[in-house]
Amino acid sequence: MVVTNAVSSQVQIKKLKSKIAVCLSRDRFRLKRELERLVNDQRQGKMNDEKFSQLADKVTRSLQKKASRQASVPTLRFPDLPISERKDEIAELIRAHQVVIVCGETGSGKTTQLPKICLSVGRGCAGFIGHTQPRRIAARTVANRIVEELGETMGQSVGYKVRFHDKTQERSLVKVMTDGILLAEIHSDRFLSTYDTLIIDEAHERSLNIDFLLGYLKWLLPRRPDLKLIITSATIDPQRFSKHFNNAPIIEVSGRTHPVEQRYQPIEDSGDENGAVVDLQLAIVAAVQELHRDMRGDILIFLTGERDIRETADALQKSQGQFFDILPLYSKLSIREQERIFKPATRPRIVLATNVAETSLTVPGIRSVIDVGFARISRYSQRSKIQRLPIEAISRASANQRAGRCGRVAPGICIRLYSEEDYLNKPEFTEPEILRTNLASVILQMTTLNLGDIKDFPFLERPDNKMIRDGVKVLHEINALDLNEQMTALGKQIARVPLDPKLARTLIAAHHYRCLTEISIIVSGLSVQDPREKPIDKMHLAESKHEAYKAENSDFLSFFKLWEKFEAKKVEL
Repeated sequence: MVVTNAVSSQVQIKKLKSKIAVCLSRDRFRLKRELERLVNDQRQGKMNDEKFSQLADKVTRSLQKKASRQASVPTLRFPDLPISERKDEIAELIRAHQVVIVCGETGSGKTTQLPKICLSVGRGCAGFIGHTQPRRIAARTVANRIVEELGETMGQSVGYKVRFHDKTQERSLVKVMTDGILLAEIHSDRFLSTYDTLIIDEAHERSLNIDFLLGYLKWLLPRRPDLKLIITSATIDPQRFSKHFNNAPIIEVSGRTHPVEQRYQPIEDSGDENGAVVDLQLAIVAAVQELHRDMRGDILIFLTGERDIRETADALQKSQGQFFDILPLYSKLSIREQERIFKPATRPRIVLATNVAETSLTVPGIRSVIDVGFARISRYSQRSKIQRLPIEAISRASANQRAGRCGRVAPGICIRLYSEEDYLNKPEFTEPEILRTNLASVILQMTTLNLGDIKDFPFLERPDNKMIRDGVKVLHEINALDLNEQMTALGKQIARVPLDPKLARTLIAAHHYRCLTEISIIVSGLSVQDPREKPIDKMHLAESKHEAYKAENSDFLSFFKLWEKFEAKKVEL
């Protein structure tokens, strides 16, 4: 492009501006700034035709890449699910509004079909359709399901990204990920410019990540008018999300639900801790026998954790092993074992799960549910400064979600191992994680991103002042903030490490004390789920193998011994 006079240059500049506005979202800001610099040079009489020509070429390449993405959108087919009946209405809302709340029962198909509805209205061409899940197992499962429906291979139009695994490509249109991955990307891409659409799934879980993301997006959306946001929730308090985003429209999608019979069978309290465990196993075995008699088919049992699942699996194997396949489901299982629940079975199954199966993961073919009424809830103790996982009674909303898992394919039965009075006395909703966790990492992120005082940040529910003070105190203790609550040089180092601030501070201290190799191994072990696997069918073998890595006086040094053995084997093999 050669600019010959002032009039033609103004016409060319206007054309470039309009083209930049529809480039790839990740290129717009950079190209716009480049154009502004050239216009400024022009005003000062420093006209440079070559630079204008180079900018025009960059804009053309960006538009070509966008056109290529648009041409790669696969043929979209929508299965017979409740959300498919309202896909045109949802598509119209997405076109007309920046924020849409999709509210629906579990099993309505919202998680797998919303990305395809977005593709159908042209989203995903200027940037990724980001689709967040609270858990890694859910991100992998959702991505696999969408890929299967599109008849493609992973990474083509749809990919997923979780910790340590990235199955996306630059040409991918839909990127399924954990909400933690999206949060981490904010530090390198403040305006999330690689995305043209974000779907925040399972927002009703109100995890710390979800609440921080929703607050951040409230700040970001006015600065990114091209960005669309879709929030999905089970039928749990959707009005709160709508109000937070200036009364965004809510569309309700009914799940394909069948009647679920509720049976209350409270366990008699023996007053003895060991006796209580036995009473629970006996109650579960009795409930399984009752369901086997009254409702043939797969059974989902909600338990509190790995230990309960192992003990219950042993009890059921002895009494019901001839009738059922017993399958565990919890986060520490290997991917291969987790995926067993999605494979066709020749016999009815009993799936023993933590609350991972409550909302974020749909176990197929469930006819009956047994609910013990408890879950491990993460809670921070200000006194001990420790994030604990105590076992607590679930909320009514969680109990309803659990019961709804068995009304998807046919009429179901839910046996609750507590009384109806207990159910009615439960709190309506689970307390959001931001009200029961240490806020040091949130405050550090906000300070790094210059988002202002946490007291003014647009959270759905503002944390209590004493929790804020405790978070600030932790950052003072590790010298991340000074007395004026400004970030120190050390704080900037800590913020760059994607770990809990205290673990990041430990790494930095290890470098100072010349023991970084050893401490990095221990910190890595503490920041991920336990790498030592204990398959249900090889429990005793696994425990005997793990004995070789035990350090006599320190659990921390066990990680170090395990890593040394791993590295030695890697060289040997």
